Amino acid sequence: MLSIFKDYLQKKVAITDEQFSLISDKLKIKTFEKGEMILMKGEVSSHVYFVLDGLLRSYSIDSKGKTHIIQFAPEQWWLSERNGILFNEESEFFLDAIENTKAIVLPKDFISESAKIVPCMYELNSTMLNNAIRFMHRRINMLLSATAEERYLNFITLYPNLTLRVPQWMIASYLGITPESLSRVRKDLAHKHFKP
Repeated sequence: MLSIFKDYLQKKVAITDEQFSLISDKLKIKTFEKGEMILMKGEVSSHVYFVLDGLLRSYSIDSKGKTHIIQFAPEQWWLSERNGILFNEESEFFLDAIENTKAIVLPKDFISESAKIVPCMYELNSTMLNNAIRFMHRRINMLLSATAEERYLNFITLYPNLTLRVPQWMIASYLGITPESLSRVRKDLAHKHFKP
């Protein structure tokens, strides 16, 4: 399964098989059962996850008990809780497995340690951080200004394979709308002969 991660890296940066072999000793593959909690709110995270197979999510629960999904992480997506990774602070979010999942668990210093062997890992890290910021800016803008239909269409573009993998209430939670509103959106789109 490490070959999936190696292929991913080799598409992003110039890394040789020998270099990958040198940095891969810090990599651990872990299996998470469906519903398994990976990180609780209030804990300090020290790992980053790269999904090989399955699906993880990051979410919060408000004072009324309502779940707000921040991110889904399907295959070849990263998931981390940056408060712990970057600032050694307690997590504001929960991380768990929506499906049985195999993921590479990387220590928080993986990039800096790997960059001693593969200097372009710093560039990869910078690109990923900038993409994460860009993604969050777009997401905030969608939540503030887009219609429910526009949010759903954006979701399908971003996560094309998730509509059949996650319950409708989770999609609605991610979109910031009620499950009933999502049902109406899907019904309206079906009348327009739209197929995700």
